[in-house]
Order: sequence, then C-alpha cells, then structure tokens
Amino acid sequence: MTAGETEEKSYFFQVSRAGKILFNFILPFIVAGLYFFITYLILPYESFEKLMGLMVINLIPPAGKESIIPLGIAFGIPWWVVASSTMMMDICGAIFMALNFDLALKIPVLGGWIKGVMKGGENFFESHKWLEKLSEVGLVLFVVVPFQGSGGIGGTLVGRMMGLSKLKVLASISLGAFIGSFSIALGVVYFIDIFRFDPVLAAVLLSALMLVIASLYLLRERHRKRLREGLRKKRKFL
Repeated sequence: MTAGETEEKSYFFQVSRAGKILFNFILPFIVAGLYFFITYLILPYESFEKLMGLMVINLIPPAGKESIIPLGIAFGIPWWVVASSTMMMDICGAIFMALNFDLALKIPVLGGWIKGVMKGGENFFESHKWLEKLSEVGLVLFVVVPFQGSGGIGGTLVGRMMGLSKLKVLASISLGAFIGSFSIALGVVYFIDIFRFDPVLAAVLLSALMLVIASLYLLRERHRKRLREGLRKKRKFL
C-alpha cells in the first residue's frame, strides 16, 4: 500500500468516525422530534403548548414524572399522552447516554452531574444489593421507582455500572419507563374518579398516601445517613 493510499484510507476512516459521532448525537433528538410532531398533530395547539412546557420542566431537577404526569392530567391533557411523553423522554435520554457517554462526560456541567448520578446509583445499589443481583430486572425496578436520578439518563449510567450491554440497558429502561409512567397516570385517573363519586374517601386515601410517602422518605433518608456513616468509617479504616 502506497503512502497516498494510506493517507486516503486514514481520511475516510476519520470522516466515517466523525459521521458516526454526529449520528449518535442527533439520533435521540430525531426520535423525540418525530414523537412530539405526532403529538402536535393529534392534540389541540393549546394542549400541545402545555405538554411541551411540562416536558421542559421535566428536564429540570427535582421535577420528574411523579409530578409532571398529575400536572398534565390536571391541565386537561389526555392521560395516555402525558404518560407516553414522559416515557419517551426517559427513552430518548437513555439513547443519548448509551451512545454519547464519553462525550457527555467531557461536558463540564453535565459531566459533573453524571458523576454525581453514578455516585447516587452506587449508593442505591449498595443499600439494595438484591436489586443488583437481578440484573435487567433490577434496572427496570430502578427506573420505575420515582426518585431523582432514576429516569432514563440515570438508569443508563446505573446499567453501565452493572456491566449490561447497550441493548439490554435500553430495553430495561424502556420497560421501566412504560411501567412507571403509565402506573402513575392510571393511578391519578383512578383517584380522580373516586373523588367525583366520594370526595371524603378520596381525601382519606390521599392523606394515607401522603403519610406512606412521608414515612418511606424518612426511612430512606435515615437509611442513607447510616450508609454514608458506614462508608466514612470504611474509608477511615482503609
């Protein structure tokens, strides 16, 4: 092979690599764009505007599907559209991170956030080791549970730490996003139906739910505090 042929081959390799990087970067935006174009066609414009506003808020922590879905339904957006939209946001986030992890890690603000999420994922699985043993099922449950960092992006990072392939990560996150989003949406619709027929019962159920959530939150914070103390002692010992 001559020097000219080697140089030409190297040039085409660089162009091909650059094209692949560009494709990986824009693919999740194409998928999201196609989905929201369909919602634009089927929704009244006012509802579409509200939906897009909620999806923007969904990107800002600590907002998540557990708050966005009830708000969307309260704004009059069909429950299945809101649930599908939050699910697609998780899936597109997973696609972006699965294909662009190394690139995202180099972005100053995003890279620092990714490291924080990975640390949170390590702590989560440290306190729930039985989930890590379940592999793909554990990742699905991780995405289903509505807490900060458990969506598509956080789930992808956790799946990476678990050593799962990109395909298994995307499949697990898609299933977890579907279960999580539609469970919340159906729960909200069911609660609204109860409220229409029996407001007192709805108030009792809501109070009980808030009490359970508050108790679980306090237990979780207590457990995380103990875990952090245990990790500090372990580091001092080492």
